[in-house]
Amino acid sequence: MPRTRQSSRQGSSGSTRHRARSSRAGLTLSVSLVEHLLREAGHTSRLSETAPIWLTAVLEFLVRRVLELAVNEAQRRGAEMFITPELLDFTVYNNAPLSELFQFTTISHVPLPEPGRRRSSRRRH
Repeated sequence: MPRTRQSSRQGSSGSTRHRARSSRAGLTLSVSLVEHLLREAGHTSRLSETAPIWLTAVLEFLVRRVLELAVNEAQRRGAEMFITPELLDFTVYNNAPLSELFQFTTISHVPLPEPGRRRSSRRRH
């Protein structure tokens, strides 16, 4: 029979209550989902308790950073009301560390540049 863990935190009524790992770690993304996907993909046969929490924190940091830069670019352009795939692509491409990190990633619904031509109005750092 599976063993369940109970949190050592006490509620106002004195009974123990369960808090999700995401909320205990102060994260928005789901730690349980990241752990499930790691196990399902077969990337590991042994997984520490803290690995999914750490990976979730890294993913959340990257998502927040990309969205923050995209919002700044949208505000700079003035006319942008939504964060579009094209805006995300532009943002990632113009940030050197993110561009290197996502160099083999395709953002869907963004047309690829013609072979032999650089992307227009973009600069590489």
